[in-house]
Amino acid sequence: MSAHTSRFPWNLLVGFVLSIALTLLAVFVAFNTNFSKSIILGIIGTLAIFQALIQLFMFMHVTEGKEGIINVVNMIYSVFLALVIVFGSIWVLTSGHASMH
Repeated sequence: MSAHTSRFPWNLLVGFVLSIALTLLAVFVAFNTNFSKSIILGIIGTLAIFQALIQLFMFMHVTEGKEGIINVVNMIYSVFLALVIVFGSIWVLTSGHASMH
């Protein structure tokens, strides 16, 4: 066996533990705090973004290999384009609806 295949996958264990911890923290914030709804949504949204980044970098291995940076840039561009399409469509539809009244 080579040294690479016999190593314990610490990055996977750390990613798993972080994912569980962030999930439990989000549940705790949702059920056991007296913050306003907007603050709770902001905290949970921030935790969700961190958890998504952990999933991407520790489990999906998007930064590995010689094309790692290109994969990350392509992913960021795709997310940005999807957000522009969704929120642009919502904006156009609500503007059109508001101008008809």
